[in-house]
Amino acid sequence: MGNTIEAVHLLEEKLKTLLSNYDFLVKENEILLQNTSKLNHQLLEKEQLLEQKERQFNLLKIAKTIEGSDNSTKETKLKINALIREIDKCIIQLNE
Repeated sequence: MGNTIEAVHLLEEKLKTLLSNYDFLVKENEILLQNTSKLNHQLLEKEQLLEQKERQFNLLKIAKTIEGSDNSTKETKLKINALIREIDKCIIQLNE
């Protein structure tokens, strides 16, 4: 009889430990999910900033080319044609 009671107490202690570990892991999981969400948001912001800077850089290159720097007019025409093609693609997407 005493052996059974000891086994029940041991089982109760293990169950309490498991429940405590479970609660800890649930809280830790919530914290990690929040951190992941925050990092994903930051990553999205950085990607958008990078795209904006790349557009600005490309516009600056085009402006420098059009400005009459040492580059040839052929390069300027190619860039303008590329911009026109990009605008045409945007118009097609808007019409869809």
